[in-house]
Amino acid sequence: MTIIAPSVLSLDYSKLNEQMNEVNSSGAKWLHFDVMDGHFVPNLTFGPDILKGYKKVTDLYLDAHLMVTDPTFFSDVFIDAGADHITFHYEVFDHGEEIKALAKHIHERGKTVGLSIKPKTPVSVLKDFLEDFDLFLIMSVEPGFGGQAFIEESINRIRELRKMLDEKGLQTHIQVDGGINAETGTRVKEAGADVLVAGSYIFKNDIHETVKSLL
Repeated sequence: MTIIAPSVLSLDYSKLNEQMNEVNSSGAKWLHFDVMDGHFVPNLTFGPDILKGYKKVTDLYLDAHLMVTDPTFFSDVFIDAGADHITFHYEVFDHGEEIKALAKHIHERGKTVGLSIKPKTPVSVLKDFLEDFDLFLIMSVEPGFGGQAFIEESINRIRELRKMLDEKGLQTHIQVDGGINAETGTRVKEAGADVLVAGSYIFKNDIHETVKSLL
């Protein structure tokens, strides 16, 4: 089953209630929060109070993608604010044991956890963590800003990761974020992804129609 996760990075905040009402009735199951700290990526976005606000206007699964240099600190901050899922980046850690320890901690707090890699990070680095995570996020653009074009090599990266998971007999989610629309959405699903993050494509068009096209 494909899960659609609209990214509120692209939501029109002058039409917040209107667009959220449409998202809530659209068939999307998750709501994606791109949390950027201005250090790990050159942009600054949402703090925990924004996520708290969304929890009041939606029952969707709140998916926080932490593009931050200190996910160990911020994972608890966003869990306390109401996040259902935390994804953090492989690249911010020096040691695999730290990655496993944070995944374990997030699970102990009763939440699902994902590990993300940037476009230039080899998929092979995930091999040691396949059984520690509920989801792996393949970034199909450079993290930091919405509206970028899909990186073609992402298709092969998704295929490589799905093969690694299949060989272990794992049904772990593969999420893709960046440049997702009807055409790229079909291609990433065929490659093995099952959670699609889309921002500009959904919020700058008819929300019901775009979610339906991704499903």
